[in-house]
Amino acid sequence: MDTIVPYSHVLVLGAALFLLGAACVVARRNLVMILIGVEVMLNAAGVALVAGSLRWQQLDGQALVLFIMCVAAAEVAVGLALIVYSQRRTGSLDADRYNLMKG
Repeated sequence: MDTIVPYSHVLVLGAALFLLGAACVVARRNLVMILIGVEVMLNAAGVALVAGSLRWQQLDGQALVLFIMCVAAAEVAVGLALIVYSQRRTGSLDADRYNLMKG
């Protein structure tokens, strides 16, 4: 038995994930939680792209999701390096104290 999830349901899931990620970025002051919120927002965009790709039977959306995954991996690597640097310099992960990279 084939069960097909309606396109609108997948878009609602993607929108809900994006809103949860945005709320995490805005509400939290911890740098790690902000990074997680950005990752959730990138994954929500990937869900929406895959849904559109399946809806219109084009592989372009799925190829773009692979690109988004690569960007997310690079963002995590650079973001965590900056967070470790900030934590070692200030002893805190509070985003308000993260002004060490200013000139």
